[in-house]
Amino acid sequence: MDRRIFGLETEFGLNYVPSDGRRLTPEDAARHLFKPVVSWGRSSNVFLENGSRLYLDVGSHPEYATAECDQLEQLIAHDRAGEVYMLDLVDQAEDQLAEEGHEGRIYMFKNNVDSAGNSYGCHENYLIPRKIEFKRLADMLIPFLVTRQILCGAGHLVSDDQGQVNYAFSQRADHMWEGVSSATTRSRPIINTRDEPHADAEYHRRLHVIVGDSTMSETTQLLKIGATDLVLRLIESGEIYHDLRLENPIRSIRQISHDFTGQSVVRLMGGDEPTALQIQWILFESVKEFIARHGAHHDQVDTVLELWERTLNAVETQDFSLIDKDIDWAIKHKLLMGYAQKNSLELSAPRLAQLNLTYHDIDPQRGLFHLLKRRGLATSVVSDAQILDAVNNPPATTRAAVRSKFIRAARANGRRYSADWVHMKYEDGPGGIVLCKDPFATVNAQVDELIELMGQQL
Repeated sequence: MDRRIFGLETEFGLNYVPSDGRRLTPEDAARHLFKPVVSWGRSSNVFLENGSRLYLDVGSHPEYATAECDQLEQLIAHDRAGEVYMLDLVDQAEDQLAEEGHEGRIYMFKNNVDSAGNSYGCHENYLIPRKIEFKRLADMLIPFLVTRQILCGAGHLVSDDQGQVNYAFSQRADHMWEGVSSATTRSRPIINTRDEPHADAEYHRRLHVIVGDSTMSETTQLLKIGATDLVLRLIESGEIYHDLRLENPIRSIRQISHDFTGQSVVRLMGGDEPTALQIQWILFESVKEFIARHGAHHDQVDTVLELWERTLNAVETQDFSLIDKDIDWAIKHKLLMGYAQKNSLELSAPRLAQLNLTYHDIDPQRGLFHLLKRRGLATSVVSDAQILDAVNNPPATTRAAVRSKFIRAARANGRRYSADWVHMKYEDGPGGIVLCKDPFATVNAQVDELIELMGQQL
């Protein structure tokens, strides 16, 4: 598969801070946030004109799922577009609350844990061939995903059993409970096996990865998705020769997250005990050799490989300056450690916990990541123009273009309609429902017929 469909689902943390003492529950804050959505969409679960999905998930977490993308830069721009949408909803909700006599601010965080210890996710979706044996793919991919946190974790302050606070690679690692499962919340797995391909099930399957941290850094996002795609291509080719299956993936993922040297030893099913770094180096070299034999399939491959190698070198040498503008955990580590040293603070200091959270505030005027970016201390992949285009338009190279065209026409003509990833239905007249099972198709004659019907006089 030269082209692959990618998608990201981001659950945001939400908090309302009153300035007049009148508190709102997260449920009330979320309800105000989604009032404009419900007003025009008749639901808190809608598809937008750029092809994405916006909805309110369990636990009052606003969630944004990108439209189908087939390019890495395109995916990053559409993920960032989700932040823009959320901030617009925040502005509208705060105005409405002010009219109702509430004085306060709504804060939206792109992170994975709250102060009560609850976790919410960033889910990755990769279209894979149905012919691949799923158990084999999962067994071979899990060692990469368990150790991937040293590449693209968001960084976090965690307490050990003795109450000692340390810096860890990942926010999500301590909240995983299984390697593979159909559950997503009750027994949170690394890979979710629920078989919802959102495509022709005869040919495609959707790999649903729920172990990753949400990323503020676009370069971290590029590495996370790009390296995973490359490892998947290696597995799909059948050319992977190393048996790296882990004896206990959940024990390993916690150990690796808490060992900032990358030297945490994990036990393989075959009895070997490599370090997390060694597993990553094996996979990196295997991918590099695979690309040398078969060539790159897009223009970002060399960038992904360079960043992957540089990050492994940074962990191995403990010289984080190699990546402290590119990788979330390293950017945040520099920020927190510098502040702690300057102010003679222990890592358990409440002020550091606040900085750890504020790093993930998506408001560009408040969020510390955005402050670092403005100061040239965090790199970018996409431009503001690309993000704005993703807010307003779907990816032109995937099925999202068809969905967008249908939704725009329905709303422009004031027609009732429904849409999801595969189905599009005109509800005000005849014509029935159209299934768009090819996620790579950018045109659909049956959808065009529905659009023509919607333009006619009832």
